[in-house]
Amino acid sequence: MRQNGAMVGNSQSGGMEEVGPALRAARELRGLTVTSVAHSAGVTKGFLSLAERGKTRVSVPVLLRICDVLGITISSLFTYPDEPVVHGGIPLYMGGVDLQEYLMTPLEEKWVQVMRTTMQPGGGSGGHYTLEAESIFVVVLQGELRIDIGGDERALGVGDSTTFSARTPHNWWNPLSTESQVLWVISPPLPLNSQGGPTAERTSADSL
Repeated sequence: MRQNGAMVGNSQSGGMEEVGPALRAARELRGLTVTSVAHSAGVTKGFLSLAERGKTRVSVPVLLRICDVLGITISSLFTYPDEPVVHGGIPLYMGGVDLQEYLMTPLEEKWVQVMRTTMQPGGGSGGHYTLEAESIFVVVLQGELRIDIGGDERALGVGDSTTFSARTPHNWWNPLSTESQVLWVISPPLPLNSQGGPTAERTSADSL
């Protein structure tokens, strides 16, 4: 867990360059090998090694599985805003492809967690997953969003929103050839301590 009060605009800093070493530190702290963690998470040893060095992007479901194997929560990797006014958000990376995400709410907020996601064409979560929360609300600020919620595919344009259970497997992406931006509200906030909640569906592409 980290806190940072810096003002952040639209930069693309952070990502696996920060998360990867944190995953490696958690693995080494627990005395686990790259081989054992990769096997349990359903990825190759080479892929995990690249991820730990911040050399590859990781889908949301794969990152959740790695965290689960390590006994940590994905929110423990976040940097939290600690100023009363948050300018643009603090960059975070909770998996995904061709996107930038920003955390808008502080660690002390107990009811909701707000994130802003900018997706490049075709960018998205990279697979189905669930979160250890109750509800997720998402509204489209720019472009479009496609989201599959337990087999129910929903198409959202600017100003459209939808609410669904965080425990229903969901997958989302930008269907356009231009950038899209959405705002997520998760309630309650994702827990800092592991309780065995998040799950991710495995696909053959995850093990590349």
